[in-house]
Amino acid sequence: MQTVPLATPTRGWSFWWKPVVFLLIAAIGLYYVKWSPYYLKSFIAADTHTIGASIINDNPANPWAAALAYAQVYFLAIWKAAVLAVILGSLLQVLIPRDWLLRLFGRAGLGSTVRGGLFALPGMMCSCCAAPVAAGMRKQHVSVGAALAFWIANPVLNPATLVFMGFVLGWGFTALRLVAGLVLVIGVSMVAQRISRAEPLPEEAVDAVVNAEATQHGSLLARWGKTLWSLFWTTIPIYIVAVLILGAARVWLFPHVDGAMGNGLMWLIPLAIVGTLFVIPTAAEIPIVQTLMALGLGTAPAVALLMTLPSISLPSLLMLRKSFDAKVLVTVAVLTVLVGIVTGLIGAALL
Repeated sequence: MQTVPLATPTRGWSFWWKPVVFLLIAAIGLYYVKWSPYYLKSFIAADTHTIGASIINDNPANPWAAALAYAQVYFLAIWKAAVLAVILGSLLQVLIPRDWLLRLFGRAGLGSTVRGGLFALPGMMCSCCAAPVAAGMRKQHVSVGAALAFWIANPVLNPATLVFMGFVLGWGFTALRLVAGLVLVIGVSMVAQRISRAEPLPEEAVDAVVNAEATQHGSLLARWGKTLWSLFWTTIPIYIVAVLILGAARVWLFPHVDGAMGNGLMWLIPLAIVGTLFVIPTAAEIPIVQTLMALGLGTAPAVALLMTLPSISLPSLLMLRKSFDAKVLVTVAVLTVLVGIVTGLIGAALL
């Protein structure tokens, strides 16, 4: 029996306006939330060699008070970015053609993973704000490696954060963060991709998506509303609860720092674990480390915190619990801790 080739629908303005609208919303939102504020903050960092006080500097003794105080400061810092992230994560699923995403990010391999990391660079989001967009990518069947690279690269390879770090902590810290960040983004994503054992995406499956999208039912607004609610419900409530829990736990997570906290493994390993689990706004790792080093924290644990604090967090891991297998998320967390430890040791030797 003769096989009839799949027909590709003609794509006119009725098709192209959707990606154009998505790009406009993303550009305007990111300019307002990220690009403009960070541009102005870069001059402050260059002039004063600081970008503000440490977000964990209040030293509360009561866990309940610690939870409420931290949640207030944290959410005031990130709420605009979080709202934008949920909007973009949902619009990605209804405005960007799925076959575009599959051709760019659908295959399990190095190329797809690198493209996922590059796609993250304009976002400059923290791990929790990047999580809804990564969840939206996974809803469109983007590969595990590409979605993870996007998620981790947002905070780790944030260009603004790297600039702030150079002005505040020194360009040696920036260079080490950049090199270790590339290893973390690409290496961890590739390992997690292999563990997930995803099958390579056949070209025929990508082509078939074009025909499937042509028969979608329901208005665009209705589909977006459904997608937006689903993404919000699966990510934001658990996010809020996890932030409150970590806000309370910081009473015990961050010990009193003094000159005795050198570069030994006794401090390096626990702080690498704490940094992996704790949640902070974008670039907050810089004033945290600056304050702790002024109090006597050694270079090794300081560098470990610089790597692990922004990379991922317990709330962001929970937000993506329905997007990735548990073994993938556990692998990412363990490897992040290891990268933090190794980078800390390298930092103690070089910086």
